[in-house]
Amino acid sequence: MFPGGKGANQAVAAARLGGEVTFVCKVGQDIFGQQAVEGFRKEGINTDLCLTTAEAASGVALITVNAEGENEIVVASGANNQLTKADLDDAHAAFEQADLILIQLETPIPTVEYAIAKGASMGKKVILNPAPAQAISAGTYPNLFLITPNETEAELLTGIRVEDDASAEEAADALLAKGAKNVILTLGAKGAYLKSAEQQAMIPAQKVKAVDTTAAGDVFNGALTVALAEGKDWLPAIQFAAKAAAVSVTRMGAQASAPHRTEV
Repeated sequence: MFPGGKGANQAVAAARLGGEVTFVCKVGQDIFGQQAVEGFRKEGINTDLCLTTAEAASGVALITVNAEGENEIVVASGANNQLTKADLDDAHAAFEQADLILIQLETPIPTVEYAIAKGASMGKKVILNPAPAQAISAGTYPNLFLITPNETEAELLTGIRVEDDASAEEAADALLAKGAKNVILTLGAKGAYLKSAEQQAMIPAQKVKAVDTTAAGDVFNGALTVALAEGKDWLPAIQFAAKAAAVSVTRMGAQASAPHRTEV
């Protein structure tokens, strides 16, 4: 058993890489929830907004990994589905203090979209990692400083199958047309593709022997957010994130695979 969950993985990755992290989440009144929050504290994460509910068990995921290191995941969302707009209103101070807000889709879509709108209305840079793949409303895209889908998520959001450089650019253009200010497509072993109004670039991945790709995208997003918060330009920030993700796939587990700064 490993601690995991997309938001949790991203928070831990960002904290290990030097970010000052406040994590907004909800767990159940059970041993998994207690262990999760204690784990966040040990990583130096602010857990004041790690909320507990008696209405559901903590979320769990069952993960199978094949011989090539690729994974398939079945999720029982549990308490994640109990995170509400009211909880985000209670987190107003954390929104005010944030330089960047990183969000994914393992909490209810209405809550996610409320968080994105709230952050954007406060002038914050909001990053959406649209994983696991789900549709979001058209009005949400203009509130995004950055969206970071993988190939599967990009296809669901745009209808364009990402198979090569040309289709990656086409999918990125479609997301820009929807209103997102910047797009980074994460392409696994092929690297990451950046597209904005000002520039485009393909950033290659580090070549490593993949053991388990679980949480690689989460580590990439956590690392990228830290790099951007530190004021790095796009290319150095993406290169930093790609290195962090490369380290993570060389070992088993989710949060356990997130590297520390010295390793990157």
